[in-house]
Amino acid sequence: MADTILVPLELPDPEPLSPVLIEDLSSLTVVVLGHYDLPEQTPVSAAREQFGEGARATLDEVADAFAEAGASVRTRLVFGKDRAAAIRQIAAEEDCAAELDPAPTEGIERILVPLPDVAEFDRLPRFIRVLSEDGTRRITLFHVVEGEERRERGEAVVEETRERLIADGFDAGSVDTLVVEGEGHDEEIVRVAADYDAVVMYEPESRLGDRVFGTLADRIADETGDPVIVVNRDY
Repeated sequence: MADTILVPLELPDPEPLSPVLIEDLSSLTVVVLGHYDLPEQTPVSAAREQFGEGARATLDEVADAFAEAGASVRTRLVFGKDRAAAIRQIAAEEDCAAELDPAPTEGIERILVPLPDVAEFDRLPRFIRVLSEDGTRRITLFHVVEGEERRERGEAVVEETRERLIADGFDAGSVDTLVVEGEGHDEEIVRVAADYDAVVMYEPESRLGDRVFGTLADRIADETGDPVIVVNRDY
């Protein structure tokens, strides 16, 4: 059974999805979520009546593009004020293993994979493979050493993960490692991601600042233009 990925779009005028991403994700089951952001005083029922038909047409257009690429696809439409809550709810209801934070990429050659810890590696390979299936794209396993963690531990994290990827069938010549030391974990990831074309990462633990500054995946997509696949820790 194919893994399911959530593709959230902001309605009524979503950013167009790159044909590269549509093609890469076609081996998965895709749930296209349209979130229609409502003004404070607008009742959901009134919004559905006024905007529902146009919103559905927009979702169907995106779903058709995925279907033409060979994906199994379904759509969900949510009217509301809390995008993050809608994403969490639909991801749970649809049993999604990952979420795409899209960005308008024109091509993917280099993929960054930030690693929190080698022990959490097991669910990543199938989503790395989605973006590197033809074997021509380079993968960099990345770890930020901070606080009291020793650099040797960071090196062990990326090297052991590299060995697991190779054992899982990835070409040894396409998998690199990178370890940096820094006090700003998220800032280091955003900085390094600017040199790459896409990111595959685990869902970071929620923090209070996410509501104000956006999630780490949002920051990467917004500041670097990299699409980000965020893998659900609990899947």
